[in-house]
Amino acid sequence: MYRRLDAERLPHHVAIIMDGNGRWAGKRSLKRFLGHQQGAEAVQYVVETASRIGLPWLTLYAFSLENNLKRPRAEVNFLMRLLRTYLSNNVQRMNDNNVRIRYVGRTAELPEEVRERMAWAAEATRGNTGTTLTLALNYGGRSELTDAFRGLCAEVQREGRRLDDIDETDIHRHLYTAHMPDPDLLIRTSGEMRISNFLLWQIAYTEIFVTNRLWPDFRGIHMLEAIEDYQRRERRYGGLNDGSESDDVESLPANQLVAGR
Repeated sequence: MYRRLDAERLPHHVAIIMDGNGRWAGKRSLKRFLGHQQGAEAVQYVVETASRIGLPWLTLYAFSLENNLKRPRAEVNFLMRLLRTYLSNNVQRMNDNNVRIRYVGRTAELPEEVRERMAWAAEATRGNTGTTLTLALNYGGRSELTDAFRGLCAEVQREGRRLDDIDETDIHRHLYTAHMPDPDLLIRTSGEMRISNFLLWQIAYTEIFVTNRLWPDFRGIHMLEAIEDYQRRERRYGGLNDGSESDDVESLPANQLVAGR
């Protein structure tokens, strides 16, 4: 699989919506927490593959704001313990693979002992120069935009800027992800055809790959298959293929324009 990839056309940033832990457990008549445990194992397989191919950025949707608000408290508490365990057990593997870890989301709202472990892992991997693994924790795309607009409004008031001077780059500067490029490829596991409030601003022109495979069964080889599919696509960013001709809209009858034909 490695040999089939074009090293010159690797994505700079892959983001993954890791979905299906509960269904994986349910299909096996297991408790949901066992699905989450198996999902944590899948994370490291994917991270190590990203490191091997030289992927600069990998962002994983690990814990949503909705998870924190809507799931049973016992399950949330287990997920927090699982996060602490994952960080404690895998920092050495991250260092061995030259992986740096960072976080996005409303992380200040997480339990103190979790934040302490997060800070420890970030400091322990800070000097690594390979793949940057970003965990989206207590994250929601709408909450990110809300926080960005609050920050921008405060800046406008403080600096007395004109509203007409605000552009997209100003909003981008206040996003959680201002330090990283937008994703080139978004992978969603479990076959669901939705983006679940993830990176709403950033994925405007991102290629999307959906697999029916549940996250606990997802491995590095499956990420490589998604990247291979990505490399067969032509990214247009709203434009046209080179040498192609656009439709002559002005020559179409009005009834065809209205009907969308």
